[in-house]
Amino acid sequence: MEIIARMNVGGPATQVVGLCERLNSEEFDHRLYTGHTDGGESDHLRLRDVAVPVHQVPGLGRSIRPSDDYHALVHLVRAMREFRPHIVHTRTAKAGALGRAAAGLARVGSARVHVFHGHLLHGYFSPARRRLYVQAERFLAPMSDRLVTVGDRVRDDLLAAGIGRPEQYTVIPPGVRLGPVPTREAARDALGLPPDAPVVAYVGRLTRVKRPDRFLAVAGEVLRSLPDCRFVVCGGGELRKDVEQDIGPMRDSVRLLGWRRDVETVYAAADVVLLTSDNEGTPLSLIEAGMAATPVVSTRVGSVDEVVRDGHTGLLATTDTGELASHTVRLLSDQALAHRMGESARRWTTASFGVERLVADTEALYRSLRGASRYRHTSKGTNR
Repeated sequence: MEIIARMNVGGPATQVVGLCERLNSEEFDHRLYTGHTDGGESDHLRLRDVAVPVHQVPGLGRSIRPSDDYHALVHLVRAMREFRPHIVHTRTAKAGALGRAAAGLARVGSARVHVFHGHLLHGYFSPARRRLYVQAERFLAPMSDRLVTVGDRVRDDLLAAGIGRPEQYTVIPPGVRLGPVPTREAARDALGLPPDAPVVAYVGRLTRVKRPDRFLAVAGEVLRSLPDCRFVVCGGGELRKDVEQDIGPMRDSVRLLGWRRDVETVYAAADVVLLTSDNEGTPLSLIEAGMAATPVVSTRVGSVDEVVRDGHTGLLATTDTGELASHTVRLLSDQALAHRMGESARRWTTASFGVERLVADTEALYRSLRGASRYRHTSKGTNR
Protein backbone atom coordinates (compact mmCIF):
# COMPACT_ATOMS: atom_id res chain seq x y z
CA MET A 1 0.00 0.00 0.00
CA GLU A 2 1.76 3.12 -1.25
CA ILE A 3 0.60 6.49 0.10
CA ILE A 4 1.59 9.91 -1.21
CA ALA A 5 -0.06 13.22 -0.38
CA ARG A 6 -0.36 14.38 -3.98
CA MET A 7 0.73 13.29 -7.43
CA ASN A 8 1.86 16.73 -8.56
CA VAL A 9 4.53 16.99 -11.23
CA GLY A 10 7.81 16.45 -9.40
CA GLY A 11 10.35 13.95 -8.15
CA PRO A 12 8.25 11.86 -5.72
CA ALA A 13 5.43 11.38 -8.22
CA THR A 14 7.92 10.42 -10.94
CA GLN A 15 9.33 7.69 -8.69
CA VAL A 16 5.84 6.40 -7.92
CA VAL A 17 4.92 6.24 -11.60
CA GLY A 18 8.09 4.28 -12.36
CA LEU A 19 7.22 1.72 -9.69
CA CYS A 20 3.58 1.53 -10.77
CA GLU A 21 4.68 0.76 -14.32
CA ARG A 22 7.39 -1.78 -13.54
CA LEU A 23 6.98 -3.44 -10.14
CA ASN A 24 6.63 -7.22 -10.57
CA SER A 25 2.85 -7.68 -10.52
CA GLU A 26 3.15 -11.44 -10.03
CA GLU A 27 5.03 -10.92 -6.76
CA PHE A 28 3.56 -7.64 -5.50
CA ASP A 29 -0.08 -6.54 -5.27
CA HIS A 30 0.69 -2.82 -5.51
CA ARG A 31 -2.02 -0.24 -4.77
CA LEU A 32 -1.62 3.53 -4.70
CA TYR A 33 -3.47 5.89 -2.35
CA THR A 34 -3.17 9.61 -3.06
CA GLY A 35 -4.79 12.92 -2.27
CA HIS A 36 -5.41 16.07 -4.27
CA THR A 37 -3.13 18.77 -5.65
CA ASP A 38 -3.47 22.31 -4.40
CA GLY A 39 -4.20 25.27 -6.64
CA GLY A 40 -1.37 26.22 -8.99
CA GLU A 41 0.01 22.67 -9.17
CA SER A 42 -0.22 20.24 -12.04
CA ASP A 43 -1.30 16.61 -11.73
CA HIS A 44 0.91 13.78 -12.92
CA LEU A 45 -1.37 12.79 -15.80
CA ARG A 46 0.54 9.62 -16.66
CA LEU A 47 -1.30 7.85 -13.83
CA ARG A 48 -4.25 7.47 -16.18
CA ASP A 49 -2.22 4.96 -18.15
CA VAL A 50 -0.81 3.01 -15.16
CA ALA A 51 -2.25 -0.46 -14.66
CA VAL A 52 -2.43 -0.42 -10.86
CA PRO A 53 -5.41 0.47 -8.68
CA VAL A 54 -5.33 4.18 -7.75
CA HIS A 55 -7.46 5.22 -4.77
CA GLN A 56 -8.26 8.85 -4.01
CA VAL A 57 -8.14 9.69 -0.29
CA PRO A 58 -10.53 12.52 0.63
CA GLY A 59 -8.78 15.21 2.67
CA LEU A 60 -5.26 14.09 1.83
CA GLY A 61 -3.18 16.91 0.36
CA ARG A 62 -0.23 19.15 1.03
CA SER A 63 -1.81 21.68 3.39
CA ILE A 64 -2.45 21.00 7.07
CA ARG A 65 -6.18 21.23 7.77
CA PRO A 66 -7.28 19.39 10.94
CA SER A 67 -10.73 18.45 9.62
CA ASP A 68 -9.39 17.16 6.29
CA ASP A 69 -6.51 15.38 8.02
CA TYR A 70 -8.91 13.58 10.34
CA HIS A 71 -11.07 12.40 7.43
CA ALA A 72 -7.97 11.23 5.54
CA LEU A 73 -6.76 9.32 8.60
CA VAL A 74 -10.12 7.58 9.05
CA HIS A 75 -10.21 6.72 5.34
CA LEU A 76 -6.71 5.23 5.47
CA VAL A 77 -7.47 3.15 8.57
CA ARG A 78 -10.57 1.75 6.88
CA ALA A 79 -8.66 1.04 3.66
CA MET A 80 -5.88 -0.76 5.55
CA ARG A 81 -8.31 -2.98 7.41
CA GLU A 82 -9.92 -3.88 4.09
CA PHE A 83 -6.72 -4.44 2.08
CA ARG A 84 -4.56 -5.76 4.96
CA PRO A 85 -1.25 -4.84 3.28
CA HIS A 86 2.01 -6.50 4.26
CA ILE A 87 3.83 -3.20 3.66
CA VAL A 88 2.68 0.40 4.07
CA HIS A 89 5.01 2.61 2.01
CA THR A 90 4.63 6.36 2.59
CA ARG A 91 6.14 9.36 0.79
CA THR A 92 6.13 13.09 1.63
CA ALA A 93 5.80 14.45 5.17
CA LYS A 94 2.01 14.69 5.34
CA ALA A 95 1.36 11.22 3.96
CA GLY A 96 4.17 9.85 6.11
CA ALA A 97 2.56 11.13 9.30
CA LEU A 98 -1.00 10.06 8.45
CA GLY A 99 0.03 6.75 6.86
CA ARG A 100 2.17 5.60 9.77
CA ALA A 101 -0.43 6.71 12.31
CA ALA A 102 -3.14 4.87 10.38
CA ALA A 103 -1.03 1.70 10.26
CA GLY A 104 -0.74 1.80 14.05
CA LEU A 105 -4.47 2.37 14.53
CA ALA A 106 -5.49 -0.26 11.97
CA ARG A 107 -3.25 -2.92 13.58
CA VAL A 108 -3.02 -4.97 10.40
CA GLY A 109 0.56 -6.12 10.92
CA SER A 110 2.11 -4.07 8.13
CA ALA A 111 5.80 -3.32 7.91
CA ARG A 112 6.20 0.45 7.54
CA VAL A 113 8.50 2.23 5.12
CA HIS A 114 8.80 6.00 4.84
CA VAL A 115 10.74 7.80 2.11
CA PHE A 116 12.44 11.16 2.53
CA HIS A 117 12.79 12.51 -1.01
CA GLY A 118 14.72 15.37 0.56
CA HIS A 119 14.10 16.91 3.92
CA LEU A 120 12.55 20.07 5.31
CA LEU A 121 15.45 20.97 7.62
CA HIS A 122 16.73 23.90 5.56
CA GLY A 123 15.03 26.53 3.43
CA TYR A 124 11.39 25.67 4.09
CA PHE A 125 10.38 26.72 7.61
CA SER A 126 10.91 29.32 10.27
CA PRO A 127 13.05 28.08 13.20
CA ALA A 128 9.92 27.37 15.25
CA ARG A 129 8.27 25.34 12.49
CA ARG A 130 11.54 23.53 11.81
CA ARG A 131 11.68 22.44 15.46
CA LEU A 132 8.10 21.19 15.20
CA TYR A 133 8.93 19.23 12.05
CA VAL A 134 11.99 17.64 13.67
CA GLN A 135 10.01 16.69 16.78
CA ALA A 136 7.28 15.13 14.64
CA GLU A 137 9.76 13.06 12.62
CA ARG A 138 11.57 11.98 15.77
CA PHE A 139 8.23 10.78 17.12
CA LEU A 140 7.33 8.96 13.90
CA ALA A 141 10.71 7.29 13.33
CA PRO A 142 10.15 4.49 15.92
CA MET A 143 6.90 3.68 14.08
CA SER A 144 8.94 2.88 10.94
CA ASP A 145 10.69 -0.35 10.00
CA ARG A 146 12.73 1.38 7.31
CA LEU A 147 13.54 5.01 6.60
CA VAL A 148 14.56 5.48 2.97
CA THR A 149 16.51 8.47 1.69
CA VAL A 150 17.45 9.39 -1.86
CA GLY A 151 21.07 10.10 -0.96
CA ASP A 152 23.73 9.70 1.70
CA ARG A 153 23.78 13.40 2.59
CA VAL A 154 20.02 13.46 3.19
CA ARG A 155 20.38 10.46 5.52
CA ASP A 156 23.27 12.06 7.39
CA ASP A 157 21.37 15.34 7.85
CA LEU A 158 18.36 13.50 9.28
CA LEU A 159 20.51 11.45 11.64
CA ALA A 160 22.28 14.61 12.80
CA ALA A 161 18.85 16.03 13.64
CA GLY A 162 18.14 13.00 15.82
CA ILE A 163 15.61 11.40 13.46
CA GLY A 164 15.78 7.61 13.54
CA ARG A 165 18.68 5.23 14.09
CA PRO A 166 21.40 4.40 11.54
CA GLU A 167 20.24 0.78 11.18
CA GLN A 168 16.77 1.94 10.12
CA TYR A 169 18.07 3.76 7.05
CA THR A 170 18.32 2.52 3.48
CA VAL A 171 19.55 4.73 0.64
CA ILE A 172 17.74 4.27 -2.67
CA PRO A 173 18.68 6.93 -5.24
CA PRO A 174 16.01 8.08 -7.70
CA GLY A 175 15.37 6.27 -10.94
CA VAL A 176 14.51 8.16 -14.10
CA ARG A 177 13.44 7.38 -17.64
CA LEU A 178 13.75 10.24 -20.10
CA GLY A 179 11.82 10.30 -23.35
CA PRO A 180 13.50 10.48 -26.76
CA VAL A 181 15.80 13.51 -26.87
CA PRO A 182 15.35 15.63 -30.03
CA THR A 183 18.19 17.29 -31.83
CA ARG A 184 19.34 20.70 -30.63
CA GLU A 185 17.99 22.30 -33.80
CA ALA A 186 14.56 20.65 -33.53
CA ALA A 187 14.29 21.50 -29.84
CA ARG A 188 15.10 25.16 -30.38
CA ASP A 189 12.69 25.37 -33.28
CA ALA A 190 9.94 23.87 -31.09
CA LEU A 191 10.60 26.41 -28.33
CA GLY A 192 11.10 29.38 -30.65
CA LEU A 193 14.71 29.94 -29.57
CA PRO A 194 17.50 31.34 -31.78
CA PRO A 195 19.57 28.52 -33.28
CA ASP A 196 22.96 29.97 -32.33
CA ALA A 197 22.39 31.88 -29.07
CA PRO A 198 23.65 30.48 -25.73
CA VAL A 199 20.70 29.03 -23.78
CA VAL A 200 20.41 28.38 -20.04
CA ALA A 201 17.46 26.41 -18.64
CA TYR A 202 15.74 26.23 -15.25
CA VAL A 203 13.55 23.14 -14.78
CA GLY A 204 11.52 22.84 -11.60
CA ARG A 205 8.85 24.30 -9.36
CA LEU A 206 8.73 28.03 -8.85
CA THR A 207 8.82 27.89 -5.08
CA ARG A 208 10.84 29.61 -2.38
CA VAL A 209 13.33 26.82 -1.65
CA LYS A 210 14.19 26.54 -5.37
CA ARG A 211 15.15 30.24 -5.41
CA PRO A 212 13.95 31.35 -8.86
CA ASP A 213 14.89 34.86 -7.71
CA ARG A 214 18.51 33.70 -7.53
CA PHE A 215 18.18 32.22 -11.03
CA LEU A 216 17.10 35.63 -12.35
CA ALA A 217 19.96 37.32 -10.48
CA VAL A 218 22.41 34.90 -12.11
CA ALA A 219 20.79 35.59 -15.47
CA GLY A 220 21.43 39.29 -15.01
CA GLU A 221 25.11 38.63 -14.25
CA VAL A 222 25.51 36.30 -17.25
CA LEU A 223 23.92 38.83 -19.60
CA ARG A 224 26.65 41.34 -18.72
CA SER A 225 29.20 38.96 -20.27
CA LEU A 226 26.98 37.30 -22.89
CA PRO A 227 24.24 39.77 -23.87
CA ASP A 228 22.76 37.45 -26.53
CA CYS A 229 22.14 34.64 -24.01
CA ARG A 230 18.60 33.29 -23.60
CA PHE A 231 17.07 31.85 -20.44
CA VAL A 232 14.09 29.47 -20.32
CA VAL A 233 12.10 28.60 -17.21
CA CYS A 234 10.20 25.30 -17.36
CA GLY A 235 7.83 24.90 -14.42
CA GLY A 236 5.16 26.60 -12.38
CA GLY A 237 4.21 27.24 -8.80
CA GLU A 238 3.22 29.83 -6.27
CA LEU A 239 6.02 32.24 -7.25
CA ARG A 240 5.17 32.42 -10.96
CA LYS A 241 3.66 35.91 -10.69
CA ASP A 242 6.69 37.11 -8.73
CA VAL A 243 8.99 35.75 -11.41
CA GLU A 244 6.96 37.44 -14.14
CA GLN A 245 7.29 40.77 -12.32
CA ASP A 246 11.01 40.34 -11.56
CA ILE A 247 12.03 39.67 -15.17
CA GLY A 248 11.77 43.40 -15.81
CA PRO A 249 14.49 44.63 -18.20
CA MET A 250 15.45 41.03 -19.07
CA ARG A 251 12.05 40.36 -20.61
CA ASP A 252 13.49 39.88 -24.10
CA SER A 253 16.02 37.37 -22.78
CA VAL A 254 13.86 35.22 -20.46
CA ARG A 255 10.97 32.96 -21.49
CA LEU A 256 8.54 31.31 -19.09
CA LEU A 257 7.42 28.01 -20.59
CA GLY A 258 5.14 26.81 -17.78
CA TRP A 259 4.78 23.10 -17.15
CA ARG A 260 5.76 20.92 -20.11
CA ARG A 261 5.46 17.19 -20.50
CA ASP A 262 8.32 17.14 -23.04
CA VAL A 263 11.07 18.27 -20.68
CA GLU A 264 13.58 16.46 -22.89
CA THR A 265 12.95 19.20 -25.46
CA VAL A 266 14.03 21.83 -22.92
CA TYR A 267 17.19 19.91 -22.02
CA ALA A 268 18.06 19.39 -25.69
CA ALA A 269 17.66 23.10 -26.43
CA ALA A 270 19.85 24.19 -23.50
CA ASP A 271 23.61 24.56 -23.37
CA VAL A 272 23.52 24.58 -19.56
CA VAL A 273 20.92 23.62 -16.95
CA LEU A 274 21.13 25.85 -13.88
CA LEU A 275 19.83 24.90 -10.43
CA THR A 276 19.84 27.60 -7.75
CA SER A 277 18.12 25.90 -4.78
CA ASP A 278 18.77 26.44 -1.09
CA ASN A 279 17.97 22.77 -0.40
CA GLU A 280 17.52 19.59 -2.45
CA GLY A 281 17.41 15.84 -2.13
CA THR A 282 18.75 14.34 -5.34
CA PRO A 283 17.10 16.59 -7.94
CA LEU A 284 15.62 14.76 -10.90
CA SER A 285 16.14 17.76 -13.16
CA LEU A 286 19.91 17.31 -12.88
CA ILE A 287 19.64 13.57 -13.55
CA GLU A 288 17.44 14.21 -16.60
CA ALA A 289 19.79 16.91 -17.86
CA GLY A 290 22.66 14.44 -17.61
CA MET A 291 20.71 11.81 -19.54
CA ALA A 292 20.19 14.43 -22.25
CA ALA A 293 23.98 15.13 -22.25
CA THR A 294 23.49 18.69 -21.02
CA PRO A 295 26.04 19.90 -18.43
CA VAL A 296 24.78 21.60 -15.29
CA VAL A 297 25.71 24.33 -12.86
CA SER A 298 24.21 23.94 -9.40
CA THR A 299 24.42 25.00 -5.81
CA ARG A 300 26.15 22.38 -3.68
CA VAL A 301 23.20 21.52 -1.43
CA GLY A 302 21.64 18.30 -0.15
CA SER A 303 22.75 15.30 -2.18
CA VAL A 304 23.43 17.28 -5.36
CA ASP A 305 27.09 16.25 -5.30
CA GLU A 306 25.95 12.61 -5.48
CA VAL A 307 24.35 13.41 -8.85
CA VAL A 308 26.79 15.97 -10.27
CA ARG A 309 30.45 14.99 -10.30
CA ASP A 310 32.00 18.40 -9.87
CA GLY A 311 34.42 19.20 -12.68
CA HIS A 312 33.42 16.10 -14.65
CA THR A 313 29.67 16.22 -15.36
CA GLY A 314 29.05 19.82 -14.30
CA LEU A 315 30.15 22.55 -11.94
CA LEU A 316 29.05 23.08 -8.34
CA ALA A 317 29.10 26.34 -6.42
CA THR A 318 28.03 27.97 -3.21
CA THR A 319 24.80 29.94 -3.19
CA ASP A 320 26.77 33.05 -4.26
CA THR A 321 25.25 34.61 -7.37
CA GLY A 322 28.63 35.67 -8.76
CA GLU A 323 30.11 32.19 -8.47
CA LEU A 324 27.10 30.59 -10.14
CA ALA A 325 27.25 33.13 -12.95
CA SER A 326 31.00 32.61 -13.42
CA HIS A 327 30.54 28.84 -13.76
CA THR A 328 27.68 29.35 -16.22
CA VAL A 329 29.69 31.74 -18.40
CA ARG A 330 32.63 29.33 -18.34
CA LEU A 331 30.55 26.49 -19.81
CA LEU A 332 28.79 28.74 -22.31
CA SER A 333 32.13 30.10 -23.51
CA ASP A 334 33.94 26.77 -23.83
CA GLN A 335 31.95 24.47 -26.10
CA ALA A 336 34.55 21.69 -25.98
CA LEU A 337 34.45 21.61 -22.18
CA ALA A 338 30.65 21.69 -22.14
CA HIS A 339 30.51 18.83 -24.65
CA ARG A 340 32.93 16.67 -22.62
CA MET A 341 30.99 17.26 -19.43
CA GLY A 342 27.68 16.58 -21.15
CA GLU A 343 28.87 13.24 -22.52
CA SER A 344 30.32 12.28 -19.13
CA ALA A 345 27.01 13.24 -17.51
CA ARG A 346 25.09 11.07 -19.98
CA ARG A 347 27.20 8.01 -19.22
CA TRP A 348 27.16 8.58 -15.45
CA THR A 349 23.45 9.27 -15.00
CA THR A 350 22.30 6.54 -17.38
CA ALA A 351 24.38 3.95 -15.52
CA SER A 352 23.52 5.13 -11.99
CA PHE A 353 19.98 6.53 -12.06
CA GLY A 354 17.94 4.39 -14.44
CA VAL A 355 14.38 3.50 -13.46
CA GLU A 356 15.19 -0.21 -13.72
CA ARG A 357 17.69 0.17 -10.86
CA LEU A 358 15.06 1.98 -8.76
CA VAL A 359 12.60 -0.87 -9.24
CA ALA A 360 15.21 -3.53 -8.42
CA ASP A 361 16.26 -1.69 -5.25
CA THR A 362 12.66 -1.25 -4.13
CA GLU A 363 11.77 -4.87 -4.77
CA ALA A 364 14.82 -5.93 -2.76
CA LEU A 365 13.70 -3.66 0.09
CA TYR A 366 10.23 -5.18 0.06
CA ARG A 367 11.61 -8.72 0.11
CA SER A 368 13.85 -7.84 3.06
CA LEU A 369 10.75 -6.89 5.04
CA ARG A 370 9.09 -10.28 4.86
CA GLY A 371 8.33 -11.29 8.41
CA ALA A 372 8.74 -7.74 9.72
CA SER A 373 5.07 -7.36 10.65
CA ARG A 374 4.46 -5.79 14.04
CA TYR A 375 1.30 -7.76 14.83
CA ARG A 376 0.12 -11.17 13.64
CA HIS A 377 -3.54 -11.43 12.88
CA THR A 378 -5.35 -14.39 11.36
CA SER A 379 -8.12 -13.75 8.88
CA LYS A 380 -9.93 -16.79 7.50
CA GLY A 381 -6.93 -18.92 8.47
CA THR A 382 -4.36 -16.80 6.65
CA ASN A 383 -1.53 -15.04 8.47
CA ARG A 384 -1.05 -11.46 7.24
